[in-house]
Amino acid sequence: MNTEKQIAVVLFNLGGPDSRETIKPFLTNFFMDKNIIPLPRPLRWMIAKWIAFSRGRKQAGDSYARLGNKSPLLGNTNAQAHALEQLLGPGFKVYVCMRYWHPMAEAVAARVKSDNPDQIILLPLYPQFSTTTTWSSFEAWHEATKAQEMDIPTSFVCCYPSNAGFINASAALVKRYYTGARVDAESAGHKPPRVLFSAHGLPEDIIKKGDPYQWQCEKTASLIARAMQVPDMDWQICYQSRVGPKKWIGPSTDEALHKAAEDKVPVVIYPHAFVSEHVETLVEIEEEYRELAHKIGVPAFTRVPTVSTDETFIGALAAMVRSRVGINGVASDLMARVCPSGFTRCCMAQGLHLEGGRHCDVKSPQITI
Repeated sequence: MNTEKQIAVVLFNLGGPDSRETIKPFLTNFFMDKNIIPLPRPLRWMIAKWIAFSRGRKQAGDSYARLGNKSPLLGNTNAQAHALEQLLGPGFKVYVCMRYWHPMAEAVAARVKSDNPDQIILLPLYPQFSTTTTWSSFEAWHEATKAQEMDIPTSFVCCYPSNAGFINASAALVKRYYTGARVDAESAGHKPPRVLFSAHGLPEDIIKKGDPYQWQCEKTASLIARAMQVPDMDWQICYQSRVGPKKWIGPSTDEALHKAAEDKVPVVIYPHAFVSEHVETLVEIEEEYRELAHKIGVPAFTRVPTVSTDETFIGALAAMVRSRVGINGVASDLMARVCPSGFTRCCMAQGLHLEGGRHCDVKSPQITI
């Protein structure tokens, strides 16, 4: 699509440490987020420092060490940004903005301001909305643009849990791996595989406050399973990456693997809430859950990669961007609310409330200060 306007597209992702020395600072940034730990700043600081110290030692010697003491997330996200920019063509420039490690909002906002685009389109690489991911990234971006005194029309894509391109890309990917696993299972005399849709978990209290993440994850899993068109396919959703003593949403991926072992079924696991490879997919799933599955007697274990730079998925992102040209405000990929009314922390239900008084009214998509 050619356009006379210059459009800045900002891809949001979590971020990750780029060396052994930056693991603890990254973890400190993560747990200092009030959306992650909703406590007064002094308490949050103490908890963040303690977690960064205790987990930093373990992850420095374990998870990130297996990846060369750094996260592959920035490289993977840069590849997605390049693919998206190439597909969008002239008039569009794609920037990568990480939430908890560089490049972060302050630096990226300064670059965008320097380039002086006609419009900014914010596109999170989190298909399912949560206050702990997309909302947090939007808040950080607002603070950065306020500090830069930027006044550029902006469109916010809050979520795309049922986007056809994302669903179809995922379904094709999972089906390819599922088919191979099923052939292997039949050859070995096992039952057909069970597909585990594994999403990053959240504490239950965040969901009870009205966060729609779990509902959106379940919607995504259901649509992918349907799009695979495998009659009577055995599948379930589960949640990984639990941290701390709070009760988290479930079932956990560990529990799902134990159930598979009990039922004597192979598993095909797909991280349907992740679109880029990082420590949760390459270490937690590929290595830790694989090892657990083998230990407890799951007949076979297959990990499906993320959609990453899949052409159908990148095409879906490009379509979302093109649909926002000339339109400001916050909405899902459908340009409408997708969450049921009970989810009070749905991005569109409450508008985009940010510190400093910035608000996007759902009834009027113009952002006002």
